[in-house]
Amino acid sequence: MTRRGSCTRSSRGTSRRLPELAAAALLVVASGCAKAAPPSPLVVQQAAALSSYSASLRVSVRGPQLRGRSRALVAFRRPDALRIEIPGPSGARLVAVARDGRLTAVIPAERAVLEREARPEELEALLGVALAPSELMDVLVGVAPAGLRDYDAWWGPRLPRRIEALLADGTRLEATIEDADGGENVLPGAFEPPPHDGYRTIDADEARRLLGGR
Repeated sequence: MTRRGSCTRSSRGTSRRLPELAAAALLVVASGCAKAAPPSPLVVQQAAALSSYSASLRVSVRGPQLRGRSRALVAFRRPDALRIEIPGPSGARLVAVARDGRLTAVIPAERAVLEREARPEELEALLGVALAPSELMDVLVGVAPAGLRDYDAWWGPRLPRRIEALLADGTRLEATIEDADGGENVLPGAFEPPPHDGYRTIDADEARRLLGGR
């Protein structure tokens, strides 16, 4: 899909010049607001078929569970392995890995760990996004999961470079995607549960508080 939108342009002039100004304005609008050409069906098919993926994202989430903006490093390996890392000034603020139906999220600076089933409601409680790992994978590669109220993707040559999704509960997820590739740079151990020996166990409410979300 391509971005929906409109552009406007206003001009001053005499009534005698109105036809000429109107024609010129139409040319400006037509050139300035032209939508990017949608990707070819082959590009869409190849993106949807990726078995692995990695990217750097600038993410905005606005919903009932959480509102905030952050950078995130995201990687996945189908069918169900997902890694989300939120970087900080002196290391990772959060490392969350979903694999084999389990979610393990650690906050290294607090030596805290959250362990849950990798279900949409658990990801919503932690990250504010009520999507299963497989659904989040689809969103990143230009596929709208069933149940979304709205979804738009702006494409680069091979993969979406921006996505906007309106989830069933009204949460709005927006992400600008940088350095996306087919997962060639994902390290072999990226989908192992993050080390957390000796970490205290926390719930999602405390995890959000520690991360500064609400």
